[in-house]
Amino acid sequence: MKIRFSAITAFAAAIGISALLQAAPAQADSVHTAGAGTTYYTLSNYYGISMDKIMNANPGVSATNIYPGLNLTIPGITSPKLVAQAATASKASIITAAGLTVEAATNTVQAWGKEFSYDKVLQVKASAYSSAASENGEWGAVDYFGNPLKLGTIAVDPSVIPLGTKVLVTGHSHPGLPKQAFLATATDMGSAIKGNRIDIFIPGSQSSVAEFGFQYVNLYIIE
Repeated sequence: MKIRFSAITAFAAAIGISALLQAAPAQADSVHTAGAGTTYYTLSNYYGISMDKIMNANPGVSATNIYPGLNLTIPGITSPKLVAQAATASKASIITAAGLTVEAATNTVQAWGKEFSYDKVLQVKASAYSSAASENGEWGAVDYFGNPLKLGTIAVDPSVIPLGTKVLVTGHSHPGLPKQAFLATATDMGSAIKGNRIDIFIPGSQSSVAEFGFQYVNLYIIE
């Protein structure tokens, strides 16, 4: 839930994308070498293992400190088929998942037949908010700039994602949001949204929006 700042007048899954993952060749059963967009969420979706299990297997690696070349333990990957799939993925320059295509070599992502250039990928913890008065206070159902809240409005921490930034959101799951991906703009902020956090505005009743809970999503920062 977003808690609003004080001034309007003062001046942004259901899949996780397995793209940008570079799997380690098969030792074995349990090592994955991170690529440019690797997150615990994408690993979970790629290997079909819960994110908690992967994080527990890597207690010394923070979710915000996964970098290309880092070796991560994947628990329980003993199937030769899975190892072979991982090796194949590591050689691919283009990986497609559920209608989304990411090409690491050119920093482009395609959704709904449209191609977007992205600067970087962030994994963030997302919540959702509605237009209910209890969530928006005296300012009403408007963003930080005074514009009416609409699908595609997200609240951010401007020190992490500057206001006005356009992003492609992926990895979410909620009936009130487009499947696979949607474009959003960082036009709102809140005192509860700090660090790698966003709050997604979803049209609908407060109770239906609350079903979103907390989810880890990937943001492609659109250039």
